[in-house]
Amino acid sequence: MNLLRSPCDEGFVVARKAPTTKCGRAQRRWTLAATILGSSMVFIDGTVVNVALPALQKNLNATVTNVQWVIEAYTLFLAALLLLGGSLGDQFGRRKIYAIGVAVFALASVWCGFAPNIHQLIVARAAQGGGGALLVPGSLAIISATFSEDDRGQAIGTWSGATAITTALGPVMGGWLIEHVSWRAVFFLNLPLALAVIVLVFVFVPESRDEEDSGKLDFAGAALATFSLGAIVYGLIESSTFGWKNAVVLSSVVLGIVLGALFVLVEARKRNPMLPLGMFRSPNFAGANLLTLFLYAALRARSFSCR
Repeated sequence: MNLLRSPCDEGFVVARKAPTTKCGRAQRRWTLAATILGSSMVFIDGTVVNVALPALQKNLNATVTNVQWVIEAYTLFLAALLLLGGSLGDQFGRRKIYAIGVAVFALASVWCGFAPNIHQLIVARAAQGGGGALLVPGSLAIISATFSEDDRGQAIGTWSGATAITTALGPVMGGWLIEHVSWRAVFFLNLPLALAVIVLVFVFVPESRDEEDSGKLDFAGAALATFSLGAIVYGLIESSTFGWKNAVVLSSVVLGIVLGALFVLVEARKRNPMLPLGMFRSPNFAGANLLTLFLYAALRARSFSCR
């Protein structure tokens, strides 16, 4: 059976498996609160920092390219490591990896807040993205393991709605903090949230993992997925600065596509793949991914047309 799964494991995507943990109603509510707060940190930092860019650029004497990488370093590592983060939770314990992700994210936020120069801030933002890649897939996997099939849809809907609201509130909170405190306070906003999440995790969230895990890590799949996504995202980011004719941009995108094709071949041949390709036979899973692709492609195209 499958050793390492995607961030949302097959049972969650198809929504047919029973919960792997037995929790009372109050415990389930607090577990949901822990997943919402943790994920909210990641989504807030995807928007709140945008408001702080002019202030930190002036304070740190940063160039336009430097400022762009403050945003993109976070996105790059979040996207590249997301699949691996979900897989680690399935093997080593979702609560454990989720808590580690929250801790890494909080420590990286402190680093961002105290960063003395733009280069350290970029590295710290990359570390934030890595922490986010550990906790976002874990939050959904924890919900899947905690709630029954009848309650799972409502729990996921609550999670989605709450995180969407916090994402929208990010720029508002960021603007207020910049005006009344400092751009550095934007990053320290994560600390009380992280502390609350860690307390809730260790008090209320039960441990769960993939019980069909054979104990072997799919190193080849994890490496290919990470470097493939990383190369493609890097090329897309740099294309806005250097254009598509740039050798580094083209090489990065081509390398990412080649590694992605190798990833599919490796996963198709493995007995215990990190990403079971059979999940794409599920109309719900395949359709949701296709619609998401169209949605963000349209949003990206719209952002280019408005420039």
